[in-house]
Amino acid sequence: MAARAGSPEAVAFPPNWAARAAWVVLAVYVVYAASTMDFTWSRFVTGLDNGARFIGKMFPPDFRRWELLQKGLLESLEIAVLASFLGIVLSLPIGFLAARNLMPSWVTWPARAVIALCRSFHPVIVAILFVKAVGFGALAGLLALTVASIGFIGKLFAEAIEEISLKQVEAVRATGAPFMSLINFGVMPQVFSRFVGFATYQLDSNLRNSTMVGIVGAGGVGGTLFAAFQRFDYDFVCAILIAIIALIMVGEVLAVQVRKIFASDTRAKAEDD
Repeated sequence: MAARAGSPEAVAFPPNWAARAAWVVLAVYVVYAASTMDFTWSRFVTGLDNGARFIGKMFPPDFRRWELLQKGLLESLEIAVLASFLGIVLSLPIGFLAARNLMPSWVTWPARAVIALCRSFHPVIVAILFVKAVGFGALAGLLALTVASIGFIGKLFAEAIEEISLKQVEAVRATGAPFMSLINFGVMPQVFSRFVGFATYQLDSNLRNSTMVGIVGAGGVGGTLFAAFQRFDYDFVCAILIAIIALIMVGEVLAVQVRKIFASDTRAKAEDD
């Protein structure tokens, strides 16, 4: 029997009053938050004028101190590469321990607690702590970005492992293979390409973050940038910013090429199988 017009069954999409109330609460909070930020149109216009004068002082960029710039960039690159390597190496076992489909809960909870702890703070805050602990220099930046890498890569590794098909794992386990063989032949073939993608993304992220931690004295080109700001040496600031952009773009191109290489290898192995 067809539902009568006006009856509850005739409503195809009944209103979700809880969702509507949530949107109203969000809108009210946005208006309240904006009112507390001391935002005015005159202040915005003044900011545009100040920004235009600041950008005018930055051009043309000054590359005459290229040796100082090169030293900072190389140090940032070293920090990023070493931190990515250490973070990935340490994240692999932590990610396996945090995977709830492979490990019991009494193992996964401590591993996930470590990951959550590493993800709790911004790399700049962690860099400040390490600067206080080990002093100024690249070592503090290296340790800070290693901690950040563990938090990010460890979480993604664990989630990737939890999404695998357990049929292949059970097939390897049925042969009586030891645990490491189970990992090598049952787990890694399913997640290796994703691991490569995570690793290249983390390297790209560490390249960007290595320019930030230097602002608090943790090495890299960020320290050079902060010193140039303090000297009001804005044309050199522009040169540093252009060099940082170039470094990030080169890193992105290399990361894309690495992902393509591993993706083609994975497809070739799948076709052979």
